[in-house]
Amino acid sequence: MADIEIDGAPADPARLAALGLLNYGHFTTMRAEAGRVRGLTLHLDRLVRDCRTLFGTELDRAAVRERIRAVLPADGGPVIVRATGYDPALGLERPAAPAAPALLVTTRPAATAEPGPLRVRTTVYRRELPEVKHVGLFGLVHHRRLAQLAGYDDALLTDEDGRVTEGTTWNVGFLAGNRLVWPEGLSLPGVTEALLAGAYGGPQSREPVHASRLDEFDAAFAANAGVGVRPLAAVDGTAFDPAHPVLAELRAAYRGIAAEAV
Repeated sequence: MADIEIDGAPADPARLAALGLLNYGHFTTMRAEAGRVRGLTLHLDRLVRDCRTLFGTELDRAAVRERIRAVLPADGGPVIVRATGYDPALGLERPAAPAAPALLVTTRPAATAEPGPLRVRTTVYRRELPEVKHVGLFGLVHHRRLAQLAGYDDALLTDEDGRVTEGTTWNVGFLAGNRLVWPEGLSLPGVTEALLAGAYGGPQSREPVHASRLDEFDAAFAANAGVGVRPLAAVDGTAFDPAHPVLAELRAAYRGIAAEAV
């Protein structure tokens, strides 16, 4: 098994370098275990949709599954798989040239321990093309770094009017009692967010969430494919209950979602 493959073959350095030099592409990240992925169909939908948006081409879903399947460990152990679509031949001078995207697939070990709660600070920032999970991560990593240098774990993004949108590499949800609130705004439609929204049996809504009114909520959490549900201990000076009982319900609901065979 190769840790990095391009179109099903061990990564060629020249083709790999093209991604770093142009930094134009899209990806999805998923947790695989025992040859199965929770929300696999949604991950594939994202890849197909984003490939069409960035390159104007159709991605072969069956080929993507085959290439993901090829890098999964034989013992079924948990790994984080990232599938990235990019065109190694695309140049900086003419990115509008007809594209022939390649698929870069990488794996890394998946954490098995439950991660601790996050302390985050709000940051005014909006990703380019927020509806696309693209490889332009500079701004997100920069704001995460600045937050960590200031003593926090990560950054929570807001728009210019102070409305919460998303985390750096995660979606965010808030709880008022048993009511689940997803922020309304320009953000990446998350696979884990969609799965949780479908699995949670309590009341929920999507509405504007202003950073100045976070004290109206009892708990908050980050959601992504790598960790599932991770509590937020605080946002700026607002503390939340990381042991809120509905967080346990959400974790159980998420774990109860049947994973799909790759």
